[in-house]
Amino acid sequence: MSMSEKSKKTPAPVFTDTEKRILALAGADLPDSPTPFADIAAQTGATEAEVLALITRLKEDGVIRRFGATLRHQKAGYGHNAMVAWRVDDPDEALRVGEMMAARTEISHCYIRRTYPQWKYNIYTMIHGKNPGDTTRVVEEISRDTGVTDNQTLASLRELKKTSMRYF
Repeated sequence: MSMSEKSKKTPAPVFTDTEKRILALAGADLPDSPTPFADIAAQTGATEAEVLALITRLKEDGVIRRFGATLRHQKAGYGHNAMVAWRVDDPDEALRVGEMMAARTEISHCYIRRTYPQWKYNIYTMIHGKNPGDTTRVVEEISRDTGVTDNQTLASLRELKKTSMRYF
């Protein structure tokens, strides 16, 4: 494959009006029913099979990475939350520790990020708790289980945005 062929981007998909309506509904809160995709189909003039085929095709083509539920943690009673930044200098160790952290049920997000001279922390975890002190307890347990003691806890004071991208 030549360099010019490699540098060509895959063209953006073109959607019909019905597909745009399906994706707008599927990208928002799904209907609270036993048949959410049939409900979307009914609202758009499509069949349930067409809705599922569109989502499946976009996932298989890599247009969307995942299709899943998002828990609104505060509405579910998890009102004590903290972002915790951890310092693990060895990249292999950071991956191993990050996987251990990500396996915890109290953690919804776990990322490895680049460090900077003024900020040496490279692993970030979002920890959720129902009661005061829950996040502190989880940090202490993670420190004990991983041996990582250099961390900074950034407590959530207020949620400013919790929305998904809207394309249509």
